[in-house]
Amino acid sequence: MVNNRKRNENLRWSITITAGTFILATLISIVAQFLFRSVASFFLAVLILLAIIFTGILFDMIGIAATAADEVPLLAKAAKKVAGAREALYLIRNADRFANFCNDVVGDIAGVISGVIGALLVLRLITSGIFAENPLISIIATGVISAVTVGGKSFGKALAIERSTEIILTFAYILTRIEAILPGKIFFGRSLPPRRK
Repeated sequence: MVNNRKRNENLRWSITITAGTFILATLISIVAQFLFRSVASFFLAVLILLAIIFTGILFDMIGIAATAADEVPLLAKAAKKVAGAREALYLIRNADRFANFCNDVVGDIAGVISGVIGALLVLRLITSGIFAENPLISIIATGVISAVTVGGKSFGKALAIERSTEIILTFAYILTRIEAILPGKIFFGRSLPPRRK
């Protein structure tokens, strides 16, 4: 009975995350391409590309921090009513789904979109006459984007393991600040661990 319930929950989560990924990827892609096409400056276009790459690296780091964080110091902080501590506990107790969202959804979407933006950037350079059409340019651009992404994620993973508790506490606090100005309980709902008296 428990196994069936768990299986159904996992199936619902898989369906939800698949549909959510499609919607999120589509929206982010539309916004990113709109910003890219509306920006005339080459350097601003590069900044948009770097922002997308950095977003992927940041969420990858946060997802790993959730799986590596220790509950004990967060329990102590929650008992002292430190802001964000209960929310951080919620994140690490749901680390499988949270990391799935951060690493696989946001991280992979950022990777795909950065590749698309990189290709558009190369196309802009060619159509503007800065470079002649040459497959080598695309190859170099792909290599640079991949190198920056992988290098950034490598650094982020090391930092996430070393400072997992601080990272997840900071992120949880930021989410609580965002949630405070939004209607309803979007991120945490009623699933938070109870406060200790």
